[in-house]
Amino acid sequence: MTTPSPSPEILAFGEAMTLFVAEAAGELAEVERFQRRIAGADTNVAIGLARLGFGVGWLSRVGDDGFGRYIRHTLEAEGLDCRHLTGDPDASTGLIFKERAQGGADPHVEYFRRGSAASRLSPEDARAVNFGAARHLHATGIPPALSASCRELSWHMLERARQAGASISFDPNLRPSLWASEAEMRDTLNAMAGHADWVLPGLAEGRRLTGLDTPHDIAGFYLDRGARAVIIKLGPEGSYYRGTLDGHEESFEIPGVAVSNVVDTVGAGDGFAVGAISALLDGRSPREALRRGNLIGALAVQVPGDMEGLPSRERLTELEA
Repeated sequence: MTTPSPSPEILAFGEAMTLFVAEAAGELAEVERFQRRIAGADTNVAIGLARLGFGVGWLSRVGDDGFGRYIRHTLEAEGLDCRHLTGDPDASTGLIFKERAQGGADPHVEYFRRGSAASRLSPEDARAVNFGAARHLHATGIPPALSASCRELSWHMLERARQAGASISFDPNLRPSLWASEAEMRDTLNAMAGHADWVLPGLAEGRRLTGLDTPHDIAGFYLDRGARAVIIKLGPEGSYYRGTLDGHEESFEIPGVAVSNVVDTVGAGDGFAVGAISALLDGRSPREALRRGNLIGALAVQVPGDMEGLPSRERLTELEA
């Protein structure tokens, strides 16, 4: 009789998609060959944390199809606990096709995810989750954009994790095209951010969600709503922190890591999140967390895939030394 593995210490949820990256530059209409990978902001962070040695559980749905099986095998090979990954016989796995951009430009992507298995997620999918064993929950603004039932799941995960005393990180990860209106996106994500300990918007995202301009004011918006700290991604310029520690508020900016050859900017923000969250979970200071976030974000833009640049714990230790 096998002993069941312990419940994961970190929980993540959302949609993993099968990704096809063009092998050559040019418009998708002209591309003949693609490389298969997986994609999804939520999975990028989950994989990054698993590579650093954390026990990460992944909650989602995939189709009962070859692409869904490919995602499951890939995530399990990365060390994720997939006990809460369901195969859905009545819906397909989401697909994404990505051009190969040149000169560090943002690549054009096309999604085939409407009605996907993951869009059918609901609180029922979390019925067997052991929140009492969870140390941390990472959430993004993508699941609540996928469907009404996914939005219910997002609220369920945030509220159950908070009740259990787990820390929570929230990355807005804006996908405006998936929302019915700008106002619904703004109001929903700002409310969810208020349930998190660490809020991680990009500067442009923060401006769009709050209507405020400076990192200081954007951070204040979320601190006023209940966040403990706000970490704002400034792209190549680095990152900004404002938060309260031991009753004292501090704010500062950490410059970015110079990159001579930018291959693909997709996944940079997820790499940053891996760095910042892992450092805070390691008990590092906020300054160290931003330095690590900048470092892993810089690694992510030097490879063609979304998560191929995310380091192992051994590699990270070498780089930080």
